[in-house]
Amino acid sequence: MNHWLVDTGPIVAYLDAADNEHTRVAERLDRFSGRLATTGAVVTEAMYFVSSTALGPRRLAEFVVDSGMQVFDLAQPAELRAAAALMERYSDTPMDYADATLVLLAQALQIREIVTLDRRGFSTYRAASRTAFRLMLEQDS
Repeated sequence: MNHWLVDTGPIVAYLDAADNEHTRVAERLDRFSGRLATTGAVVTEAMYFVSSTALGPRRLAEFVVDSGMQVFDLAQPAELRAAAALMERYSDTPMDYADATLVLLAQALQIREIVTLDRRGFSTYRAASRTAFRLMLEQDS
């Protein structure tokens, strides 16, 4: 089964029809037939952004459940250290905690495909394998 990682921006854009990226993200995600994966940090960040609308939190929860998205918790002490080290390494980009957890998840699951609006960051970030991420919103198929 094909797996894609998903970042905060596309989740928020998918849920908000007024978002400038909504159409592009929705078309891409609606055509995808594999499994989406993300981290608890990404879900937390997305929940913050959608909480300004009355049905935002409910729509986010339904999207996660209905899409079958796998949500991984990467907040154990060793993972926190690894995330902090990545954030220091990429401080010039910069990298936030949610991004760091996605890089750690990419390493753990050996996935390099990601749905993100953070082209600059995920064009720069590398998992331990030094393999570049494939930015799925930039791909033709």
